[in-house]
Amino acid sequence: MTGATLQAIKYQRGSLEILDQLLLPHESVYIHIASLAEGHDAIKTMKVRGAPAIAIVAALSLAVVLVQPASQPELTTAQKAVGFVETSLEYLKTSRPTAVNLFDAAHKLAAGVRLAAQEKKDATGQDIVDKYLELAERMLEEDVKDNMNIGKFGAEFILKVWKGGNDLRVITHCNTGSLATAGYGTALGIIRALSGQQKLTHAYCTETRPYNQGSRLTAYELVYEKIPSTLITDSMVSALLAQNSDKIAAIVVGADRVAANGDTANKIGTYQLAIAACYHNVPFIVAAPSTSVDLNIASGKEIHIEVRPAVEVTTLRGPVVDVGSITKESSEVQFKNTEEGTVLTETIAGAARGIGVWNPSFDVTPAELISAIVTEKGVVLKQDGVQEFDMKQFLKPE
Repeated sequence: MTGATLQAIKYQRGSLEILDQLLLPHESVYIHIASLAEGHDAIKTMKVRGAPAIAIVAALSLAVVLVQPASQPELTTAQKAVGFVETSLEYLKTSRPTAVNLFDAAHKLAAGVRLAAQEKKDATGQDIVDKYLELAERMLEEDVKDNMNIGKFGAEFILKVWKGGNDLRVITHCNTGSLATAGYGTALGIIRALSGQQKLTHAYCTETRPYNQGSRLTAYELVYEKIPSTLITDSMVSALLAQNSDKIAAIVVGADRVAANGDTANKIGTYQLAIAACYHNVPFIVAAPSTSVDLNIASGKEIHIEVRPAVEVTTLRGPVVDVGSITKESSEVQFKNTEEGTVLTETIAGAARGIGVWNPSFDVTPAELISAIVTEKGVVLKQDGVQEFDMKQFLKPE
């Protein structure tokens, strides 16, 4: 395994800080989350993103609020405490509608406190708070363990199906690492596992427009962990596959929601990568915890796709570059500073005024284009001659 990974979420009982991912990779700033509104805003504005991380931050935002003195009048009885938890979770669910992990976590937490109130006849409001804290904090711990298992199973699968030589390369899309989870990552966790075993020659990450989670976040993590890697734009993947057909072992992506048949909603651009992988006969692998699987929906046609503001496509935000530092020989540049010595950051327009914009945050990749779905419980494959996955059968309790 590689060295220490980035910590996107810092939590101690009563205190929650998140790394503001809108400022990465040029600034590392932690934001205190001390209210439900702040937790909701951090998720909605994508200061925190990635389906597992969204669920964890939502759960811990409420955990912080429950121990604050100002909340105590809402928690005087078990019934009031359960109601407060349920109402708070319903509010937090409105922050991002597509990521199923958030809804799954809210359901489990609400069910857990309701059960605690039923099982103990003389349960108090504090009993409900204690149960909620236990459940939320356990989610944080289990997410890291699940991610490491995904990395292990995914690496094993790629090495099993890889028919090439020692030059093994992988492509990934968006950000699915420590910044998108409680730690380690899902698709990027598989890349970490391959690298840790000295099996990975090179990783390619897509820019991932329009929010550039690949160039800002995945590239940041790959550089941080010293994994040999190259940044490409989303439109370069087919050309890369055509020129390296004997070296690309897989395209590995994450998931925000997986339907019962394996149809997968993930960051916009995932679908076209799957089409390219299929044409070039490269395995297309989805990496996601079982909490990302929504057995209540039969196919991807039922997945609600969030449409985000047009300004995310028409503008770009980042540090102001000193033009004199630009050379043809290097990607390294110098930033301008403010009078206070901090990096000068600005938002610029990159599109013609008046142009219409369509900005869906996700697309749905049909199961028939997916080679395997890797979860913390193992690798899900399709039966011979079948175009869909049976996620319900795979996740059936033993």
